[in-house]
Amino acid sequence: MVLAVEQNAKKSSPLAPAPFSRNNPYMASVLQTYNLNGYGSRKETRHIVLSLKGSGLGYAPGDCLGIIPSNDPELAGAILAEMKWDRDDKITINKNGDKMPLEKALTNYFEITLLTKKIMQSAAGLTENSQLKELVSAENAAQLKDYIQGRDLLDMLRDFGPWSASAQNVIALLRKMPPRLYSIASSLKAHPDEVHLTIGAVRYTAHGRERKGTCSVLCAERLEIGDKLPVFVQPNNHFKLPQNKEADIIMVGPGTGIAPFRSFIQERAAAGSTGKSWLFFGDQHSATDFLYQIELEQYWKKGVLTRLDAAFSRDTEQKVYVQHKMLENSKELFAWLENGACFYVCGDKQNMAKDVHNTLLHIIGKEGSMTQKEAEEYLLSLQKEKRYQRDVY
Repeated sequence: MVLAVEQNAKKSSPLAPAPFSRNNPYMASVLQTYNLNGYGSRKETRHIVLSLKGSGLGYAPGDCLGIIPSNDPELAGAILAEMKWDRDDKITINKNGDKMPLEKALTNYFEITLLTKKIMQSAAGLTENSQLKELVSAENAAQLKDYIQGRDLLDMLRDFGPWSASAQNVIALLRKMPPRLYSIASSLKAHPDEVHLTIGAVRYTAHGRERKGTCSVLCAERLEIGDKLPVFVQPNNHFKLPQNKEADIIMVGPGTGIAPFRSFIQERAAAGSTGKSWLFFGDQHSATDFLYQIELEQYWKKGVLTRLDAAFSRDTEQKVYVQHKMLENSKELFAWLENGACFYVCGDKQNMAKDVHNTLLHIIGKEGSMTQKEAEEYLLSLQKEKRYQRDVY
């Protein structure tokens, strides 16, 4: 399966190759793809290795890789069937007047898995359906927000027909497919000409239908060795290793949040860094969800990774998370901070990152005999010194 996204690389001289970017992605070949989770896990986390050979692309630990995905062909087909549209109809896709067959546009060019307030309001003018017109009225803002959550273009087309709109009218409501950004899980020093990703497949049921993450399930279900993905490097200057190779680092990365820290550890091993490193990792079950376990334990045995603390929330009656492991080691963790260690967090913004932040404040206050305000000022000073960095999503 090869994504039908053209590079449109600009012509240039041999001495000045076209720079690959968000608007001119590099078609990277898939070298490896496999599931990191063990048999019986409720999760599927893909380890994907892409070739950057000959691209001229480089990256640093902490950077992200952007992927411009394609939609699930089944979802595009369901929209065509629902609206009784001709898949081969040529439609205009942008302001330049470029045209594309309808099925290809729905699969490769437009975002069809998310709804917005603007899409819903504009769609109300394409149907006589009174329910939609009522839903988008100003007094029903809360109901509209609730409807949009977890629904896609197919839901809207099914719920608010009959439609008097042409395929071109409906396509005009949509935005171009946005790229998905993933923390890079490798170091160029350790893996020249390659970039590694750690991607958790998103699958769930909502509003009576099974839902799939556009890019994550593309990578899990339809990507095979030899296929090509349109990619670009997105630098992240706010999530970087300390320049001092003797500096200590503390990394908190449960689940796929492990990705940039695999990059950090590989980089420091390849660079011969002498600073200590401490990783807190967490997931559901030790037997099936300890991502990169063998690799991490080998780094620990070699002394590249000084400490490795893992929390598995479903292995015990009382759930244990990374913040609980931090609390168990509060005295030593604070001693590392006092000795100049940098503290990093990567992963879920909604819950984990908040819990880790609050736990860190508690540890600073307790072990440093500080008031709440003093602990907050201490943590703020770490941020200003770039010793407290977060990559959360």
